[in-house]
Amino acid sequence: MITSSFVEAAFRTVPRHTFVPAGTPLDVVYDVDRSVITKTDEHGVHLSSVSAAYIQARMIEQAGVEPGMRVLEVGSGGYNAALLAEVVGADGHIVSVDIDADITDRAQALLRETGYEDRVRVMQADAMHGLPGEGAFDRILVTVGAWDIPPSWLDHLALDGVIVVPLRMNGVTRTIAFRRDGDHLTSTSSEVAGFVPLQGEGARPERIFRMPDRQGRFVSLRFDVGAPDARQLDGVLDTERSEVWSGVTVGHSESFADLHLWLAGFLPGFCLLAADDGTE
Repeated sequence: MITSSFVEAAFRTVPRHTFVPAGTPLDVVYDVDRSVITKTDEHGVHLSSVSAAYIQARMIEQAGVEPGMRVLEVGSGGYNAALLAEVVGADGHIVSVDIDADITDRAQALLRETGYEDRVRVMQADAMHGLPGEGAFDRILVTVGAWDIPPSWLDHLALDGVIVVPLRMNGVTRTIAFRRDGDHLTSTSSEVAGFVPLQGEGARPERIFRMPDRQGRFVSLRFDVGAPDARQLDGVLDTERSEVWSGVTVGHSESFADLHLWLAGFLPGFCLLAADDGTE
């Protein structure tokens, strides 16, 4: 995922272990594919994390961040902002914004501890409303899952700027880089990834239906849009089991990613399904 010397140097320099909860094993911290949760709510829902290293590297490369640039990060935490500070160097400027004061306070403290306090400005605000007085940025990196790109973000994007945003499309997320092209945006790359959802005015909660089986285990259906009348599912797991084959064959080592995205876009009633172990 790292293709430029600036990004390589940043990952070799910033101490990732400093930005995760104390006691997190180093093999977890530095596993390229693992994120580390830093905040959950009272229901165990993930509110903030240090994203997996591979997607952080990929997003910086997707954006084409270079020395001297002004970069806006939507969704704070500290570590990714420090990486960006290393890439843009002393002549660049990083603003990191988050709606949650706990997260911005923690990010500010960690950036101070690691020597980045003067290189990253952390702001507590709902980025959906824009950042008055901040002007344009060469690059915008959004590190929370969004259902749309609000006009306020584009108001901050330079005429030749790039925004990288994890777009959630009917439950399926792709991190997409868009370059401003006159009066519209042109996508230039995409990556499979998952992020904690956007909070505040831009939030769009899922509808979740939990269906119990005869043993008290559950199958959960998660809908972004087009959720059915839940009463139609009452007792469905008490009926006799049946199997219906789709007729679609997926080859060995063939990714499901494109199929998932196509189904999300074209299959009526599409949802994400999760089942407890042992569900019948």
